[in-house]
Amino acid sequence: MKQSDQHVSRARHIVGNTLVVGACFALAALAGILRNIVIARQFGIGADLDAYYAAFKLPDLLFTIVAGGALATAFIPVFAEFLAAGDRAGAWRLASALTNLVVLAVAALAALAALAAPWLVRIVIAPGFDAAQQAETAGLMRLVLISTVLFGISAVQGSVLNGFKHFLLPAVAPVVYPLGIAAGALFLAPRFGVRGLAIGAIIGAALHLAVKVPGLLHYGFRWWPVLDLKSQAVRRVAWLVLPRVLDLGIFQLTLLVTTNLASRLGHGSVSALEWGWGAMQLPETVIGTAFGLVAFPTLAELAARRDLAGLRSTLAETLRLVLVLTVPATCGLLLLGRPFLQVLYQRGAFDASATDAVTVALRFYAIGLVGQSTLELVARAFFAQQDMVTPLFVKMGSAAANILLAFLLIGPLSYGGLALSNSLAVSGEVLVCLFILRRRLGGIEGRRMLSTLARVVVAATLMSAAVAAVMFWGRQGGSGAFGLVALGGGLGVLVFVSVALLLRVGELYRLPAMLLARR
Repeated sequence: MKQSDQHVSRARHIVGNTLVVGACFALAALAGILRNIVIARQFGIGADLDAYYAAFKLPDLLFTIVAGGALATAFIPVFAEFLAAGDRAGAWRLASALTNLVVLAVAALAALAALAAPWLVRIVIAPGFDAAQQAETAGLMRLVLISTVLFGISAVQGSVLNGFKHFLLPAVAPVVYPLGIAAGALFLAPRFGVRGLAIGAIIGAALHLAVKVPGLLHYGFRWWPVLDLKSQAVRRVAWLVLPRVLDLGIFQLTLLVTTNLASRLGHGSVSALEWGWGAMQLPETVIGTAFGLVAFPTLAELAARRDLAGLRSTLAETLRLVLVLTVPATCGLLLLGRPFLQVLYQRGAFDASATDAVTVALRFYAIGLVGQSTLELVARAFFAQQDMVTPLFVKMGSAAANILLAFLLIGPLSYGGLALSNSLAVSGEVLVCLFILRRRLGGIEGRRMLSTLARVVVAATLMSAAVAAVMFWGRQGGSGAFGLVALGGGLGVLVFVSVALLLRVGELYRLPAMLLARR
C-alpha cells in the first residue's frame, strides 16, 4: 500500500472509530444531563450542593493517584503481552494482583481520609465554609469514599476488558453511573437530603462495576488472592504508571486548590464552577477525548515502527480535525450557553440567578475548550513515544501558572477568574507541548495547520455574527430559551459549514467520507 493510501486509511480508521466512541460518550453525557436536571430541580445551587461537590475532591484525588486513567496506559500493554503469548492464566494472575493492590491501597487511604475528614475539610478542602457546612462536607466525603473503592476495582476490570479488545461494556459503564446518582436524587434525597446523592453515587459506582461482569465471565474471569510484589510484570506496570499518576495527580490538586479558593466566595460558587466545568466538558469529551482515545493506538504503532513521517502526518491531520470542530463549539458555548442552561436546568430550585452564576463559569471555561480538547491528543503523542516525563514537567508548569493566575484573577473576577485561570493555563500547556513536538518530529505541518485555523476562525466569526443576530431578534420578539437554542444553533451550523466549504477547509470536505468509510 502506498504511503498516501496508508495515511488515508489511518485517518479513516481514527475518524470512524471516534464516531463510535464519541457516540458512547454522548450517551454518557445525556445520562449526566438527566442527573443534573434532577439535581437542579431538587437543590438548585447553594450550600448543600457546594458541600456535595467539595466532598468529591479528595476521593477523586485518591482514585486518580491509585487507579485512575493512568492505570490503563501502563497495565494494558503488559496484560496484552500475556495474551499474545497465549498465557491467559498469567494475564488473569496479573489482573488479580493489581486488583488486590488497588483495593488495599484505596481502602487504606480511604480509611485514613475518613478519619481525618473534619480536619481535611476545615484546613485543605473548604476553609471558607461555615462550621455546619464543613461538618456536612465531611459526612458526605465519608460516604463518597466508599464509591472510590468500588471505582478502583472497576478501573482494573475495565482495563482487563480493553486488553481483550472489548470496548462496549467499559463504554456503557459511564452511562449507568450518573443514573445511580439521579436515582438517589429522586428517591433518597427527599428523605436524606443531599446525603441521598452520595448514597446514589455509591449505587452508581456499584453499577459501573456490575455492568462489566458479563464480559469478564465471557473471557474466563479468574481471581487469586495474591499481590506478586516481586513479579516483573507487576513492577513494570508500577514503573510505567508512576509519571502518569503524578501528571493526573497534579491536575486533581489544581482542582482542589480551586475548590479551596471558591469556598471563600460565598454560597453557590463551588457549585457554579462544577456545573460550568461539566457543561464545557460535553463537547470536550465527545470531540477531544474521543479523538485522543482512538488515535492513541495508531500513534503508538507508528512510534514503535519509528515512522516519524507517519506519526507527524497523523497527529497533524487529527489536530486539524479537532480544531475544525472545537473552534465553532467554543463560539456556540459563549453565545448560546445561557439559553442552553435554561433549557436544561432552570426549573424548581434552579432559578434564573443560578443560571446566571453557572453561565459566568461556563463562558470562562469555554475559552479553554480548544486547549482542553487538543491536549487530549497532544499528550498522547508523547505517550505513544513512551515519554511520560515531558508531559509531566509541562503539567507542573501549567499547574503553577494556573494557581498563580487564580490568585491574580479571583479579586476582579471572583469565581469566574478561577475558571479563566484554568483556561489560560491549559492553553499555554498545549502550546508548549506543540513546540516540543515540532522540534522532536521535525515539524507538525504548522503552516497547513495555521491556514486551516485561520479559515475556521473566519467561518466561526461569521457564524457568531449570525447567531448573535438571531438571539437579538429572538429576544425582541419574545422567543423562549428553547427557540433561541434551536434557531441560533441550527443557523450557526449552517453558516459555519457553508462558509468553511467556500473557504475550502479541506478537513470538512473529507470528514463525511471518513465517517462513512468501512475501513
